[in-house]
Amino acid sequence: MQIDAKAVKALREKTGAGMMDCKKALLEAGGDEEKAIIILREKGLAAAARRAGRVAAEGIVESYIHLGGKVGVLVEVNCETDFVARNEQFREFARNICLQVAATNPRYLDKDDVPEAVLEQERTILRNQAIREGKPEKVIDRIVEGRLGKFYQENCLLEQPYIKDPDRTIRDLLNELMAKIGENIVIRRFCRFAVGEEVEKPSSCCSSEKN
Repeated sequence: MQIDAKAVKALREKTGAGMMDCKKALLEAGGDEEKAIIILREKGLAAAARRAGRVAAEGIVESYIHLGGKVGVLVEVNCETDFVARNEQFREFARNICLQVAATNPRYLDKDDVPEAVLEQERTILRNQAIREGKPEKVIDRIVEGRLGKFYQENCLLEQPYIKDPDRTIRDLLNELMAKIGENIVIRRFCRFAVGEEVEKPSSCCSSEKN
């Protein structure tokens, strides 16, 4: 059975579950959204969206050094309680985020963190590319917005495919962990340093004030 991407997106927005989890639930439900929501709730995955509003002020700062000291990463991941901060699954998640940042060097944490000036510059570049490709004027804006998705995937940590499982994004990974642990979890900020690079721009140290 073929599941429409719009249906997957709509289910994700309603439940907060990961894209792959939503797709699997829709497949299991034969495309019925209400049944898919029940399936996700039974698995505990739909609860992540409700937890996202709760205060997360505990947690850890995890570090990772790679390539004989040539690349280093610091990541702060928050949770609601000190008990969860000592949980091995939580700590493994923080370590995996460090590995992700070291490997992909994201510029921002989330799409909302991208400055409007940067987005406008990117839109201009993508529009000019589409014009050079001879795309019809009436579809250029749609093409630009579609290609912006790739920009977000490359530059925003939460939108990136997970390096150990490209079928899931970091946001999916985060939602899955919240479902398993039962607390709000927030990737608060990260910094990546590489020997020989120029002084990092502020955007290379990324944080979130969302709870």
